[in-house]
Amino acid sequence: MRVSLSFGINMGCGGNMETSNRLENRSEGEPSPCIWMQAGVVRRKFCLNDYYCMACNFDRIMARVAEENKRLRKAGKVLQGKRGKIVSWKDRLKEYPPWKRPCLHHLKGRIEFRACNHEYFCSDCEFDQYFHDQYTVHAVVTPVEVLEAEGFSFPQGYYFHCGHTWVKIEESHSVRVGMDDFALRILGPLDSIEVPLIGKEVQQGRADISVFRGINRAKVLSPVSGVVTSINSRLRDKGGLANKDPFSGGWVMRVHAENLRQDLKNLMIDTETRDFLIEEADRLYQVIEEVEGPLGTDGGYLYDDVYGSMPQLGWERLTKLFFRT
Repeated sequence: MRVSLSFGINMGCGGNMETSNRLENRSEGEPSPCIWMQAGVVRRKFCLNDYYCMACNFDRIMARVAEENKRLRKAGKVLQGKRGKIVSWKDRLKEYPPWKRPCLHHLKGRIEFRACNHEYFCSDCEFDQYFHDQYTVHAVVTPVEVLEAEGFSFPQGYYFHCGHTWVKIEESHSVRVGMDDFALRILGPLDSIEVPLIGKEVQQGRADISVFRGINRAKVLSPVSGVVTSINSRLRDKGGLANKDPFSGGWVMRVHAENLRQDLKNLMIDTETRDFLIEEADRLYQVIEEVEGPLGTDGGYLYDDVYGSMPQLGWERLTKLFFRT
């Protein structure tokens, strides 16, 4: 996924430091230095995930080792070797004077230098909230590469729930949620999609999303747990927008998922998603054959509006079978 910002924030407070200069002097197209590299914890490591640290195995491993080393030091243990020298990037940057500690958004190349005044507790930072508010309004979300399984598309780097919803990690614990191509093609053009109001909680595996088509209604499972922070209000009156652009402009809601790492363990990504969609397509063909008879040797052609083309399949049957509700 690529995220481009159509605005600039110049909140510079001055200050010089090696990591800041290295970031500002980086040429267009040059690899982005990992935050652990910028903090000086590792000598050389570049970010290949556009600073979506929550989806980064390297970040998870380093954070785990740093926390383990911290506990051992408190216990009075003397640590040896390169592993024993690993500390969290936050602790390393806290060694700088407060006015030299770079804001996390500066480290990610989003803004010019700004000092962090909250010990890297971003949840207590008014600027962080302001940045995310602006980011939500102006960010353009576009999948890097869209793959295909049995004619159904899915973007690389997105996480998928077995109830046919997707998750895209944005910043910190913030994620964007939507419905996948499979679900939307089964149901066809929707009249409306409704989710809990901003500030309300959703729970992974709970039917927190409602979709409507004519007199039909279906409940859809939330792929993550957390608090709703924004809603794609256009879908309240024009649910069909999700059908046209399910993985970008058709997003459903944004959620602050405090236990995101745990939630991700129950989701699929990339090849796992492909294998799952292949299995789901086979199940769909079986249902169609039960009602319509044998399909062609090529499996037949699935319309973009399966229910609208074959209402005899039954709305309740389709939603219960594939949405797991």
